[in-house]
Amino acid sequence: MAVQTVATIEDVDDGSGGDTEGEPVGTPSGDTVDRSRRRKSGSRIVAFGVLPGVALVLALAAAFLKWQDSSIRDADVARMESVQAARDSTVGILSYGADTAEKELGAARSRLTGAFQESYSSLIRDVVIPGAKQRQISTVATVPAAASVSADLNHGVVLVFVNQAATAGSDAPTDTASTVRVTLDNVDGHWLVSKFDPI
Repeated sequence: MAVQTVATIEDVDDGSGGDTEGEPVGTPSGDTVDRSRRRKSGSRIVAFGVLPGVALVLALAAAFLKWQDSSIRDADVARMESVQAARDSTVGILSYGADTAEKELGAARSRLTGAFQESYSSLIRDVVIPGAKQRQISTVATVPAAASVSADLNHGVVLVFVNQAATAGSDAPTDTASTVRVTLDNVDGHWLVSKFDPI
C-alpha cells in the first residue's frame, strides 16, 4: 500500500518569497487597478476635454470660412458697383451741351461728395458753364474701359479710360483720350466720386 503525501498551500514555496496570505483568489493586484483607473481617467480626458475642444475649433473654422466667403462676395459686389458708378459719373462729369451745360453739369454734381463736389461746383459755375454758353462748346465723353483697382464695402478706386469729343461753335470736333483715377465713397448706399485725378 502506497503512502500519499498531501501538501497544503502553506507548505508550498513558489519561490517568489511573497506573502499571498489574505489575498482572495481572482482579485486584481494593485498595479492592475491603477492601470484600469488610468485608462478610465484617459477616456474621461478625451470625452470631456479633447472632443469639446475639437468641436469648438471646427465651429470657429466654419464660422471663419462663412465670414470669408461673405466678405469675398461683398467685395465682388462693391467692385462691380463702384466700376459702374465710376463709368456713369465720368460720362456725367465730362459731357454737356452748349445750351444745356448748366442743367447737365448740375445733375452730375449730385454724383460727387466731399471736397471734390465743392471744387467741381466752383469750376463749372465760374469757368465751364460761362465758357460753354459764350463759345458754344459741347462735349461728349465715352468710357470704352474701366477697371477696379481696389474695392470694399465703403471705398473704391477705379481706373477709367475716357474718350472725349469736344466741339466749339461750327468747328470740327476735337477728340482726346485720357485716363482718370476715380476714387469713390459709398454714402448711404450710393457710390459717389470723392476724387477725380487724370493720370
